[in-house]
Amino acid sequence: MFKKISKIILLIIFFSFFVLPSILTFAQTVQGQERVNLEQQLKELEERIAQYDKDITRTDKEKKTLKNQISVLKSKIGQLDTQIKKGNVTIQDLGFQIKDTESSIGKTSFRIENTKEKLTAILRTLSEEDQKSLLEILVAEPKLSNFFDNLVALEALHQKSQDLLKDIKVLKSDLETQKQNLDEEKEEVGKVVKVQTLQKQQSEEVRKEQEQVLKMTEAQYQQSLKEREGVQKQASEIRKRIFELAQVLDVDTPTFEEAYALASFAGSATGVRPALILGLLEIESAIGKNVGQCNCAGKPSCRYPNLTYKDIMRSNQWASFESIVAELGMNPNSTPVSCSVNGGKVQWGGAMGPAQFMPNTWLNLGYKSRVENSIGTRPASPWRVKDAFLAAASYLSDWDAVSQNRQNEIGAVTAYLCGTNRMTASCTRAGGSWYRNSVMQKADQWQKWIEQGVFNR
Repeated sequence: MFKKISKIILLIIFFSFFVLPSILTFAQTVQGQERVNLEQQLKELEERIAQYDKDITRTDKEKKTLKNQISVLKSKIGQLDTQIKKGNVTIQDLGFQIKDTESSIGKTSFRIENTKEKLTAILRTLSEEDQKSLLEILVAEPKLSNFFDNLVALEALHQKSQDLLKDIKVLKSDLETQKQNLDEEKEEVGKVVKVQTLQKQQSEEVRKEQEQVLKMTEAQYQQSLKEREGVQKQASEIRKRIFELAQVLDVDTPTFEEAYALASFAGSATGVRPALILGLLEIESAIGKNVGQCNCAGKPSCRYPNLTYKDIMRSNQWASFESIVAELGMNPNSTPVSCSVNGGKVQWGGAMGPAQFMPNTWLNLGYKSRVENSIGTRPASPWRVKDAFLAAASYLSDWDAVSQNRQNEIGAVTAYLCGTNRMTASCTRAGGSWYRNSVMQKADQWQKWIEQGVFNR
């Protein structure tokens, strides 16, 4: 019996010292290879996402251009339609004027013919009077003077009739000229209306074509959005798995090795240098060691347990803070937040977690949802160190730290404290110069350690 027990003990010892380490080493090798493969897949997916972003941006610009062109065409069509209606009214009015002029010409022609007949009768009478003999005149007229008076009257009537005929002919000529001008004007307006009608038809055809192109562009835009969403989902799953393989515990204060692993992941997800992320978080909270000294009743090393979040936060932050802690199942009256008390005077504060996000910034500017969409953790928490790393990196990337240009990085760090990448007077008063210099110094130290391979041993 004792021999059997001894054999079992020896087997356990053999397994523990020889077999188990080999199995663990093999498992670590497999996991390491899986992580390398996943990081390669993630890189390819992120390149696809970047291409989708370019396509979506380009398509969105095309949509806006087409919408503007269609709007311009609609305005042009409306203007042409108004001009065509105006032209048609003008043609109709000219038609009435032409009819009136034609009627006046007809009446004038009738007057001319009537006057001609009267002149003919006068001339006939004058001719008859001229052909009378002296005896006929003396027999017909008791006085010779009466004959001559009649003759003079006839001559005067003849002259007046001729003047009238001349005036009527001038009037007719004027009316005919007026009618000709009206006809020409009507013809010219008609040509303009025809051109405008053709332009309207062409504009409507172009508008219909562009609306069809817009529909196709919109369909392409929606398809790109859908495909990008699918790729982003795949990338999120891979990031989540890489996080799991990193074997970083969900602790409040990670070791340097754990912090580097988290910063490396956050850097690969956002394009920000891991050293810059680490330098920023070291200044903000000593990488999670100091997340706040107020609103922390019951917590060890709490300096101001009697100062509640309402004492140190501006009132416009309260609702967001209460919503965040309620979703996380935390007590709003004992969840640490940052504060500053100088000489007994309380300064405004309320920043949360290792990355020191203000409640409104975390909740309303989308950093919470970005963390959730990136690694699939819901709800994201500003006090969870993993989430804090990724949120901080996302904020820096929004201010162009992805360029990894030192000046841009300094601007992003400045914006992290002051909300602007410029060193304004208010930023200077808030300690902006000291802050960004301190962050960059810490980042330089972390970069040296990374380049020396300190975390790869």
